[in-house]
Amino acid sequence: MTYSDARASTAQSLYQFQTVGLSLGGKLILDDISLNVRKGEILCIVGASGCGKTTLLRLAGGLYQPSSGTVLFGNEPMTMPRQDVAIIFQDYGRALLPWRTATGNVSLALEAARVPMAERKARIDACLNKVGLTGHADKYPTEMSGGMQQRLQIARCLAQEPQALLMDEPFGALDAMTRQSLQDEVLALHAESGATIVFVTHDLEEALYLGDRVIGLLAHPGRIGIEVEVDLPRPRNQLTTREEPTFLRLRRVLFDFIEKSEGLHA
Repeated sequence: MTYSDARASTAQSLYQFQTVGLSLGGKLILDDISLNVRKGEILCIVGASGCGKTTLLRLAGGLYQPSSGTVLFGNEPMTMPRQDVAIIFQDYGRALLPWRTATGNVSLALEAARVPMAERKARIDACLNKVGLTGHADKYPTEMSGGMQQRLQIARCLAQEPQALLMDEPFGALDAMTRQSLQDEVLALHAESGATIVFVTHDLEEALYLGDRVIGLLAHPGRIGIEVEVDLPRPRNQLTTREEPTFLRLRRVLFDFIEKSEGLHA
């Protein structure tokens, strides 16, 4: 069965996963992944630990190549990492360069894109401002809280001006209040940029709060087991959105899916 959204034509899709499979070390990790990711949507991926969520994201980023099937980005095979696809990792401590200030870390993306020196300061300042780090340009990562470090990683990715932003459980290590604040910043950045976001998370409420659509993976091998459209109004609110009957109903649907999928492999 194909779980691609029936309304998403090829012209409307930024990504197309066409019966994708991936084996690593002789083990089948993902199998028969058929999925379109619509331009400008936020697609969230959930599933039990070990089901292949991060592996799927790495395929989308060109870090892995499929063993079977094809991953297309804008109708072109995704054969390697691209400048217009940015990846935000969970481990922000390792993602940032500790010997560079906030300005220097954001500059790294511009250096890689060979942006002229004269243009860099204005773009760096704009990116830091977007993530609430104005006034922290000269700080080093070790002088920042976890939330600030993750904001800095997001700012560096925004400097790439990506078409797609791939986020691998980026807020999993943060406290609840910081996590909610960054969720709202992601929604604001998405509304401003129109970038396509693929967001991996263990948190079902986070997936529903952020997403236009949520897919759930079954494990061993990873394959799509459920897809839900998130018909919740935008802009979203941390209190009222989570109290919506639709939110509560979809949370139960996803919870039941995760519970059942974990039972299959207990």
